[in-house]
Amino acid sequence: MRANLSLFQRLLPGARRAPVYDFPGGVHPAEHKTVSNRTPIAPGPRPAQLVLPLNMHLGAPARPIVAVGDRVLKGQMLAEPAGAVSAALHAPTSGTVVALGPRPIQHPSGMDALCIVLEPDGEDRWAERRPVADHTRLGPGKLIALLRDAGVAGLGGAGFPTSVKVNLGDHQRVEQLIINAVECEPYITADDRLMRERADEIVLGIQILQYLLNPHDTLIGVEDNKPEAIAALRAACADSDVEVRVVPTKYPSGGEKQLIQLLTGKEVPSGSIPAQCGVVCQNVGTAWAVKRAVHDGEPLLSRITTVTGDAVARPGNYEVWLGTPVADLLHHAGVDKERLGRLVMGGPMMGFTLHDPSVPVVKTSNCVIAASAEELPEPPPEQACIRCGACAEVCPANLLPQQLYWYAKTDDFERAQHHNLMDCIECGACAYVCPSHIPLVQYYRYAKGEIRTQTAEQIKADRARERFEARQARLEREQAEKEARRRARLEANRKKQEAATDSGAGDEKLVALKKEVGQASSAYKAAVKAAKTAEAQEADNAAELRARADSLKAEADRAKAALRDAKAAAPAPAAAPAAPAPSTQDKDTAAEQPAAAGATPDAKAAGDDQAAAKRQKRLKALKTAYNMAHKQYKEAHAAVERAERAGQESDEALAAMHAKVEKLKAKADHCRDALDALVEQAKADILAHTGKDLKTLKLDAARAESALRDKADELERRRDTSDADTLETLNSELDALQEHAQLTRLALKTAVEEQGLVEE
Repeated sequence: MRANLSLFQRLLPGARRAPVYDFPGGVHPAEHKTVSNRTPIAPGPRPAQLVLPLNMHLGAPARPIVAVGDRVLKGQMLAEPAGAVSAALHAPTSGTVVALGPRPIQHPSGMDALCIVLEPDGEDRWAERRPVADHTRLGPGKLIALLRDAGVAGLGGAGFPTSVKVNLGDHQRVEQLIINAVECEPYITADDRLMRERADEIVLGIQILQYLLNPHDTLIGVEDNKPEAIAALRAACADSDVEVRVVPTKYPSGGEKQLIQLLTGKEVPSGSIPAQCGVVCQNVGTAWAVKRAVHDGEPLLSRITTVTGDAVARPGNYEVWLGTPVADLLHHAGVDKERLGRLVMGGPMMGFTLHDPSVPVVKTSNCVIAASAEELPEPPPEQACIRCGACAEVCPANLLPQQLYWYAKTDDFERAQHHNLMDCIECGACAYVCPSHIPLVQYYRYAKGEIRTQTAEQIKADRARERFEARQARLEREQAEKEARRRARLEANRKKQEAATDSGAGDEKLVALKKEVGQASSAYKAAVKAAKTAEAQEADNAAELRARADSLKAEADRAKAALRDAKAAAPAPAAAPAAPAPSTQDKDTAAEQPAAAGATPDAKAAGDDQAAAKRQKRLKALKTAYNMAHKQYKEAHAAVERAERAGQESDEALAAMHAKVEKLKAKADHCRDALDALVEQAKADILAHTGKDLKTLKLDAARAESALRDKADELERRRDTSDADTLETLNSELDALQEHAQLTRLALKTAVEEQGLVEE
């Protein structure tokens, strides 16, 4: 038939432009739609308080930006989006924020969530609105930001933020934009009445979505049990490229993947999303909300909600403020508490029993069923599965519900996933036809929840492992860098010592004198040790050995004096490289100072003192800078370790903290390297001036002090037992050692002060 249509016939308004396909399975439950779709949309109640959950949408909850006691206007933002997948929350009317805390929300488990409680003032005063007459002038980026800040989310299902769903990027080509107007579940007629009364506004919203997605085709899918809505949509789409497709009435034809298959023949693969197949679906109510957000400047403050069932006197569709308690909505519709047997949020197939009517209406609340006990009786007791296979015949996702039931019941989640449990849309068709009255959807929801929990825990464990491995790698890298700097300093010191040794190796006389001093000092020390041993043993040759030690000491002193004289007579070291040509100011300054060649010793000493003072000031500043930088680095490093152990920071925050640690570490290392370089330069100058390095000078001073203490202790021990000659000898040796210790201390102090160092 399709092939026989001529081109002219295809262009006729009433001609079918493309076939309607089918999807597997499906059921035909009683509709019960005429109970609520015979009256126009009416205003909802005006409650005393509005309870606004921060997690009305799928994704991260919004972040509150108001405090208790704040007065707000209608349309004013109360909570801002808190992540990539999030949406804002606004005040449905003017009033005062009276509470911010946990309240019961719409959830099968009756859980609590953080909510903003608003007390209306009855004035309904608007905040400033900024409508956009021509959305094409705003640009896609700003338009998406507007939808995000307006809090627009999917009004037909899970409440996925619209700003995320339309922000696909240039790489993603959209073949079909599908507007879901099927509304296949029994009792619900909110979209039906919306299409009948506000079709023009819906089409304006669709045009905004077309501008953002640039699809090749735009299709509206409507079930054939809504003739008035179909007529209204076709009239509104007459001058546009939007095509209205009528599909047969079958549940769940309103499922996203099922509707895509009905209208395009495409099957979305397991684990994929429609956008990967070139299709984007939006609910008809979402298109209406998009129009209001852009053209009217009104954020998402209310929605159309069906109130139906035998226990209400005025069933129908109401435009309800978000946050309105269900109890107030039921009272507004004339609920009969005597007849109320069961309260259902959503439809009878996918909804859940509501035990607390104080929960609020949210963005995804499309229906409230106040049914009598006869209308929706409690399900019969669960019986054993008889393996009839009826569930598999009606499954619209081509799954094996019976096998999934067994896997979920035995907690065999791995095999359940292998059988594509996550593709289940929880439509309830399997449970609807089950002769054993098994609540199959409940088992699937339980298994999905456990799988999501396990997946989240695994992701958390993987991130913790990655952070630990990154921390270990960082610590190893820091240790390697520290070892490399230490080796570099050792190598630099070795080269300086070799250079200092090589510079003095050419003077054979100095080398010979140094060797002679070393030999004389060693002989003297050996003789002193032998004399002490003999005296302790009261040997006969003790006096002879002591005299020998004195003689060797005199020889060592003469050798040291000769070495000092030779060093004094040695030529001065090579001059430093010539300085650059002085400027005019430098020449004027130099003219006022004596020439370098004619500088007096006092002037040279004054210059050395100034250089020492500058170096000491520089050392002090570097030490202070290093201590501060090192302290900041340690504090930042400890903060990173605490954050990694807590596991509460995001990867971006941890990366920023690591970058700060690296920056502070580099600053501390720079200060330490500069300090080490200045100290090494001072030590090299000490070696050049004295012929000994700083370590040798300190060792000489320490040895002299030790020898002085030993001699003083010996004199004290032998004061009462030795004769006068021995005591006199000991006193003279003590005096000599005191003089030697004073000289070594003076030499060390002079060397340190000349180079601006502080003796440690």
